[in-house]
Amino acid sequence: MFGAQDTEALPLYSAIVARGRAPHWYLDGAVPDTVDGRFDMIASLLAFVLLRLEDDPAGAETVARVTERFVDDMDGQLRQIGIGDIIVGKHISKMMSMLGGRIGAYREGLAAGGLDAALVRNVYRGTAPSPAALTHVAAALHDFRDALTRTPTATIIAGDLP
Repeated sequence: MFGAQDTEALPLYSAIVARGRAPHWYLDGAVPDTVDGRFDMIASLLAFVLLRLEDDPAGAETVARVTERFVDDMDGQLRQIGIGDIIVGKHISKMMSMLGGRIGAYREGLAAGGLDAALVRNVYRGTAPSPAALTHVAAALHDFRDALTRTPTATIIAGDLP
């Protein structure tokens, strides 16, 4: 049913989703355990993977494929919760804008040496959590980013996240 191109990003996307569902984000990091909170964590982790892959020309095609996989997943999730055909496209456009905003905010935050402001805006939707929770999420994302930089692109593409 699906060609090789349609499934090649599935292992990576599945690994990102699994990482985004890890309990520590919601317990230690106080990310709301809601549909929005889970979206925020998956989108944040996806943003970090995309930032890493855009640093290597060998990752360019995977950036497009994993982003397409994200859109397909979000489309299916929206339909599953009852969003109708007429407005699914608007929701997907908003989600893609949110993903793009995260990529830019995290790129800027990493360049400036801190993710706190970007996390409060994008993961906690403007309501700062406890300092310990914010520190947990920021440290975990920094560690993820650092591990990604040490991981070969082919390994990441295969869905073997550090």
